[in-house]
Amino acid sequence: MDKHYLSPLFSPKSIVIFAGCGADANPASEQAQILVENFQNAGVTGPLTYLSIDMSGTLGDLVKSRVDLAIIALPNEQISAALEIAGSIHCKSALIISRGVNASDAQKLKDIAKNYDMSLLGPNCMGFQRPNQKLNASTLGRMTQKGSTALVSQSGAVSTSILDWASSNGVGFSAVISLGAHTIVDIAQVLDFLAEDTATQSIVVYLEGVRHARNFMSALRAAAVAKPVIVMKAGHHQACLQAATTHNGAQVASDDVFDAALKRAGAVRVQTFVQLFSAVKCLSSRHLPVGGRLAIISNGGGPALMAADWVNQLKLQVGKLSSEAATELLPQLSTQASVSDIIDLDENADANHYRSAVRACLASSDIDGVLVLMSPKPHLDINGISQALADLQPSISKPLITCWMGDDLVASGRAILNNASIPTFRTPEAAVDAFYNIASFHQNQQLLHQVPSSLSELATPDIDGAHILIENILSERRKVLTEMESKALLSSFHIPVTKTILARSANEAILVANQLGYPVALKIDSSDIVHKSDVRGVALNIHNATGVRDTWIEMMATVSRLKPEAKINGVTVQNMSGKPDGRELYIGISTDEQFGPVISFGAGGTMIELIADRALELPPLNQFLAHRLIDRVRSAEMLGAWRGAPEADRGSLERILLRVSEMVCALPQLREMDINPLILDATGALVVDARIVVEQTAPAHNYEHLAILPYPSNQESEWPMRNGNRYKIRPLHPHDAEMLQTLVRNLSPESRYFRFISSMRELPERMLARFTLIDYDREMAMVATYTERIPKPEGGFTISEKIIAVSRYVTNPDKSSCEFSLLVADEFNGQGLGSRMMSSIIDVARSKGLTTMEGLVLAKNSGMLKLMRSLDFKIHIYEEDSDLRLCVRQL
Repeated sequence: MDKHYLSPLFSPKSIVIFAGCGADANPASEQAQILVENFQNAGVTGPLTYLSIDMSGTLGDLVKSRVDLAIIALPNEQISAALEIAGSIHCKSALIISRGVNASDAQKLKDIAKNYDMSLLGPNCMGFQRPNQKLNASTLGRMTQKGSTALVSQSGAVSTSILDWASSNGVGFSAVISLGAHTIVDIAQVLDFLAEDTATQSIVVYLEGVRHARNFMSALRAAAVAKPVIVMKAGHHQACLQAATTHNGAQVASDDVFDAALKRAGAVRVQTFVQLFSAVKCLSSRHLPVGGRLAIISNGGGPALMAADWVNQLKLQVGKLSSEAATELLPQLSTQASVSDIIDLDENADANHYRSAVRACLASSDIDGVLVLMSPKPHLDINGISQALADLQPSISKPLITCWMGDDLVASGRAILNNASIPTFRTPEAAVDAFYNIASFHQNQQLLHQVPSSLSELATPDIDGAHILIENILSERRKVLTEMESKALLSSFHIPVTKTILARSANEAILVANQLGYPVALKIDSSDIVHKSDVRGVALNIHNATGVRDTWIEMMATVSRLKPEAKINGVTVQNMSGKPDGRELYIGISTDEQFGPVISFGAGGTMIELIADRALELPPLNQFLAHRLIDRVRSAEMLGAWRGAPEADRGSLERILLRVSEMVCALPQLREMDINPLILDATGALVVDARIVVEQTAPAHNYEHLAILPYPSNQESEWPMRNGNRYKIRPLHPHDAEMLQTLVRNLSPESRYFRFISSMRELPERMLARFTLIDYDREMAMVATYTERIPKPEGGFTISEKIIAVSRYVTNPDKSSCEFSLLVADEFNGQGLGSRMMSSIIDVARSKGLTTMEGLVLAKNSGMLKLMRSLDFKIHIYEEDSDLRLCVRQL
């Protein structure tokens, strides 16, 4: 059960090939000929059979046992017949290498594959390569070199281009996978496989579009937990969207939204092929930085300054040696060398000088990566310097990046570096760019660790009242809320708004203004008018009744003349904000076709489009994400003390962003929202104007409208132990990693072996990350926590929380069954925790629509088997290993 369900496709033990016609199965086309030649030249081992759809005899005669993979490279009109035969001989997976299969025929092929329960890659793809397995099931060309980076591409042309580049740059791959437009096995499933593939240490993706954003985000987050993921996406601009959609059969999301989604998933995005190639080079070295401090070593001042400029441009830092380390290094260099911000070795630097400088930087805790620059000089031993760095490579643990400037003079030196898997570039900017892209992985991992709840810890909003308001509006067949309705909806989530009252006549406006107190603002009220200022529908700082009357009359006449088709409800009267030092800001909600609701923040006011200062984030938000969203806009600088105005209250702004996130999670009917302006000063924030658009939607039982599932805080509960103590059961959180590791370390050897079938004393770092950074869409882990009071020597107590049990399930590929596991701390055995923890995940699995739960238990683990029987699990002998028992329960 530990074997991935796509292993028969990408790691097949037996293969049949449909590539020819007639009884002798000769290749039926040029494409088939290429496939067969590539396949045979790779030298794959294992059972292999060539079949033709014209062959005679029984299926049993053709294939003696079940086959893992059927490869089909036939004319389009013969593909379905071959796929039927593959299904009939019980192939577990199929690869169709073809061109020009239309959507209708592709759907028929998908139906055949589903009918036989086959994983299908293709049609309209160029296949895949697995160098470590000597498997070249592709028309991509000759087998690529072995490496630790996987390449996944939705474009065959991009795949062949990258492979051609890699062959001359010393870059290899663990897998190269070409995806078609209509394949059952999509980008999400491939990412899921590569996340668990031991030969793959990093993943590079060329993407044109995604079909199911939530599945994509789920798989991408799971992959990025385990290893670096670099993504290049085409279709940045509107003119590209239709081409990309037609090319790949998938909707392309807004580029800014896609960028925000990738960062939130912990992946890194590159914009150009140069950056993609650079990232592949750096990933091939298998060393990742944990920060953005890049040391620069050079034999010339000019190239070093160019590199430092680009470091600053990308908001990285020039890594500097401590004064002690610099003092220790200086005697090892030439007399003309300088060690300050940049290590300038002087033009007469030799291999020993370079070696000493690099070693010093690699040993420094103040440096995250090292960039070595070299300009060719007369009599410079370029190959000697290159070899000195190559000799250091096996012992380094940080990114070492080089830039050998020039061409002919440094060509042999570059070859030495390539052979040692040291990334080398031709320009300082390209080298710094490469470091930036891999350094971004560490930064984006912080976003991946953020798992907010749908509701913050602020006062509970009136969600029921908000639903009633929206339902009433939709029942009137309206979608656009009036300003007063919009502010009422905001108020139900405790977002502060200006008091606003609608006046349908000039006299009513005077009465309202007198009641509210002067000065006041008047605004036209019409759902048909998006920008009130454009039709002179806003008047501010009116100080008396005469001004209110005259403004009301003039505004109604002007708006009616400029916008005669608009239905005008009247004019709203509201207090001025009373914030003369306030900053005008904007908070919005939009709905992306692929990724659903998106929260935006930036500068507000009437010039919002011209200023174009905004940042995006996918909900749900927590305080970390809200704080980061604010910091990403240029206008964040004016929130501090600004031109005589005191520092603004950022805390109140963050709280409003959290409230907006609550609205998005709780109200799937929300399609658009503009809060503009929101006035912020030292005393707090106030919404002055708002516009909201809603739409009828189906009930969202599991936050289906969100691309990222919130932390399921509604699953928390408290239970008694048999000894009278109490414990809490809740979903696992990424911050629980240390407590989970402590639980494993404190297990007895027997308990550890029963759970992991291993004698390991603690969880490896990647396994710990995989266990704690879970996707609540596809799995669930519940923990039991126990709080104890530990006496202090000086008196009093320390409150300590620890995890005492963990139960989890992971959904299987069939989406109807799941696999479970259970772990209870030795000291808490016999307290009824095992039964309660299993019941908790059974309840969650049942609520997600799963019908079967299964798991493997060691035959010697009698206590666990007894518990399984008490929970109505059926116990079976596991056919693949007699030391295990398969426990199955229908939900």
